[in-house]
Amino acid sequence: MPSPLAEQIRPSTLDEVVGQKHILGEGRPLRRIIGSGHIPNMIFYGPSGTGKTTVARIIAQNTNMSLHKLNGTSASIADIKDVVSSIGTFGSENGILLYLDEIQYFNKKQQQSLLEYIEKGDITLIASTTENPYFAVFGAVISRCTVFEFKAPDPGEIKNAVTRAWDKLCEMNNTKYIRDKGVDEYIASGCGGDVRKALNTVELSAMSGEITGEGVRITMDTAELLAQRSSMRYDRDGDQHYDILSALQKSIRGSDENAALHYAARLMTAGDIISLTRRLLVIACEDVGLAYPQAITIVKACVDSALQLGLPEARIPIAQAIVLLATAPKSNSAVEAIDMAMADVENGQAVGFPRCLQNKHFDGEDALVKGQFYKYPHDFPDHWVEQQYMPDGLVGRVYYRYGDNKQEQSAKVYWDKIKRKR
Repeated sequence: MPSPLAEQIRPSTLDEVVGQKHILGEGRPLRRIIGSGHIPNMIFYGPSGTGKTTVARIIAQNTNMSLHKLNGTSASIADIKDVVSSIGTFGSENGILLYLDEIQYFNKKQQQSLLEYIEKGDITLIASTTENPYFAVFGAVISRCTVFEFKAPDPGEIKNAVTRAWDKLCEMNNTKYIRDKGVDEYIASGCGGDVRKALNTVELSAMSGEITGEGVRITMDTAELLAQRSSMRYDRDGDQHYDILSALQKSIRGSDENAALHYAARLMTAGDIISLTRRLLVIACEDVGLAYPQAITIVKACVDSALQLGLPEARIPIAQAIVLLATAPKSNSAVEAIDMAMADVENGQAVGFPRCLQNKHFDGEDALVKGQFYKYPHDFPDHWVEQQYMPDGLVGRVYYRYGDNKQEQSAKVYWDKIKRKR
């Protein structure tokens, strides 16, 4: 059975790798390391289909090292022992290169079993992960490795690979493939930066094309039908989930309603309105806050409506909430205030209360001055009276500072006027 097209045209040199010029271009770090012949332990981090396995193979070929490949989803301690058993054998005289794909699926014990050998240099480890390695990989392992991030290539770079794939198919099948205008660009842009998926789409399109007297015709309809729905990378339990939520919040915080709608659309396309609506409630308080205090009420109504309606109708109240939050004035004064207060409490400054604020109870014989002496603010003009509210050790501490928006400045003017009267 012939191997998949993506495997048949897998790059054999660094110059053929699609994208990754930031680490593999002339004079860039990873290229210099590979050229030196002295390969350190490395972790390749990035989305699927961006060349991590390909580069590991090229490294093994260039160094004449014995390549062992394991996958974290299926490998066991026994598989690691098999690799270790080859140390010092004739087949590993140039060293052992272990390529461990999806290392994030290795548990702590499995990852630790490699430490002794990578530290001594018996095994050179190249691990790959689609998750943030600083969260997914055991600290002792990552401290012994250099991390390189692989990024999704842009459509222009992927189009070159798509063109090369059609040329390979023409050569293999001795057939001419006639593509409608824009087919290659559509495949390149619709794969979400995953080169492998783009090449799989090319292969499927070639198999299902219309046979004519001139060759095989590939229509745009065929490409659209077969293109994998992969322009959005999303895993509800993975790194992309948190990246999208982070991008959504930062876009709203930056008052870019269009970007915010884009990231919301990605979440809704994945069917995840729970995470989206929860984050919108947080944003209403954290980023809009007291600059527009009614925002939380409106957003809560939109969220309740969205959850009751479900998709696709839920997109309408969600869009309303997003545009409202993105275009609203911003203030994080309340967040900063509570964080400062909590820091004091966590640092051991949660001690005592002013006597006037305590619940009424019997004064012991040791009390020098008996009585609570609480002043009820509603009994005074403007419903305010000066008295101590902070514990003794924190008198004068300021947590909240009025934001520079109309809402909070109006409140500041009001209280400055009242408190100056006294």
